[in-house]
Amino acid sequence: MSFSSCTSSLLTIRPLPTKKNPITKPTKARLFVKTMSLNQNQNSPNPNPNLLTSITKLLWGQSLPPQLLISAVRTTWSTAWHLMMSQMAPSDPSGSYARPASKFRIHHASSNISRQNLHLYVGLPCPWAHRTLIVRSLKGLEDSVPVSVASPGIDGAWEFRDSDHPVSDRDMLVSTSDKAQGCTTLKQVYNSRRGGYNGRSTVPMLWDVKKKDVVCNESYDIIEFFNSGLNEIAGNPGLDLAPPPLRKKIDEWNQIIYPKVNNGAYRCGFAQSQGAYDTAVNQLFSALDMIDDHLGGSRYLCGDELTLADVCLFTTLIRFDLVYNVLFKCTKKKLIEYRNLHGYLRDIYQIPKVAATCNFVAIMDGYYKTLFPLNPGGIRPIIPSDCEHEALSKPHNRESLSSTRNDVQIYA
Repeated sequence: MSFSSCTSSLLTIRPLPTKKNPITKPTKARLFVKTMSLNQNQNSPNPNPNLLTSITKLLWGQSLPPQLLISAVRTTWSTAWHLMMSQMAPSDPSGSYARPASKFRIHHASSNISRQNLHLYVGLPCPWAHRTLIVRSLKGLEDSVPVSVASPGIDGAWEFRDSDHPVSDRDMLVSTSDKAQGCTTLKQVYNSRRGGYNGRSTVPMLWDVKKKDVVCNESYDIIEFFNSGLNEIAGNPGLDLAPPPLRKKIDEWNQIIYPKVNNGAYRCGFAQSQGAYDTAVNQLFSALDMIDDHLGGSRYLCGDELTLADVCLFTTLIRFDLVYNVLFKCTKKKLIEYRNLHGYLRDIYQIPKVAATCNFVAIMDGYYKTLFPLNPGGIRPIIPSDCEHEALSKPHNRESLSSTRNDVQIYA
């Protein structure tokens, strides 16, 4: 009998008849449980709480379950957790998260990429996809490179559905249908390429509409391409987020930010051993301490100019107090406790067009409601006050750190 399909039930437990306990003594042989209403949302994955409460009281009253049951449930859940994590977040033998490499890359010497038929696929919770949205906006590529915004489904796979939430006054990005292929899932888009595809269907993904093929699904390749490879169709071609004199510094910062901060937060949250977590969390906060100290005397990572390194750091920082501090156990400090980092975060957030790429509800839903192994109850906590739009819009006063005024170039 399925609990989800019943509206009411009478549960009768009858002991087996014996010579000492014949079935003809109903007052001692039967235990009745009151009729329990099972009024429940048919789509809800959770059993009716009233029924569960009644059953547990019947079995062991007000006490905790017996130790044997607790041990059995713990062992079962631990085994299931490791199985799910091995699929969602593959690890090395030490239990450290090992991010799979991107399959489709852009070779910048290549000139066969169409500039007229590009379409970008993203998911709002994903920090790697968020990079591409920011650079796309700052470069003025909104009309030249249309975007379809996927949402995580109940199984974690990316799917397309129009948002139920109205767009705010800030024209915030929301989930959409697939505007290029008309598919219902991102996996279908990948599979529609010539030759098909059996790998991980990840965002961001740059798609050639005419060739019906994946151009790239590596985030850094895409933001480099958006920055310098599409100037002939960009609305803001004069903005260069990786000017030649700063490229060495940008690379040096990326070698710190990617493994210790960007991927470092995931190495904390997806660690499958205590040792792996300890290593990741110590590296993460050592890097944040160092970056905070550096930003005490520099407006941006490479000086007065916003660069691709700043964009990559920002998309992790904007999620830190929202998600990583709680769900990924990055608990040593909150970002708001870093004076320079939080001011730096507000500085970038207030650059025109950036705030519209930050949909906090979608970000939190994408983690708390989708990463079942990390949050089985699926409860989304309230947005921290320091992460609300009003708090992030407060003056940052970081322009005083600039030796020259580059506001026009950065904010164009």
